[in-house]
Amino acid sequence: MAVKIKLARFGKIREPYYRIVVADSRTRRSGRAIEAIGKYHPKADPSVIEIDSARALYWLSVGAQPTESVEALLKVTGDWQKHKGLPGTEGTLRPQPEKVDKKALYEAAMASIGEDDNNSATTQRKRAPKAETPAEAPAESAESAPTAE
Repeated sequence: MAVKIKLARFGKIREPYYRIVVADSRTRRSGRAIEAIGKYHPKADPSVIEIDSARALYWLSVGAQPTESVEALLKVTGDWQKHKGLPGTEGTLRPQPEKVDKKALYEAAMASIGEDDNNSATTQRKRAPKAETPAEAPAESAESAPTAE
């Protein structure tokens, strides 16, 4: 059986993401796979490339052939150079930026505009709350209304 390491496409139209899978070469592109060894998100900036190096090197050592696109990804991560014994095993993968803490950003924004003494809402209310409830209002008005006798 000829085994290939290829990309299986997932996602929506114009929002693709791929799994790097080991599959029989005769199966369709996103068909049944033997094992998923990584993922690739090309739309992110920088692109997300996560490959399980140990599994990729195992499959390459037993004869699995990567497709051209997977071979390019393996060169970026440095796994292809490890397999071939070439220099440059650290790869050229750019790190993902650190995620910002949204709570810290909010607190910094509130501190920059100056906080109020009371913890009020950031937007003003449209209506003032009513002083009386509707059930109590007719009973009081009937008692206080003068009778015309």
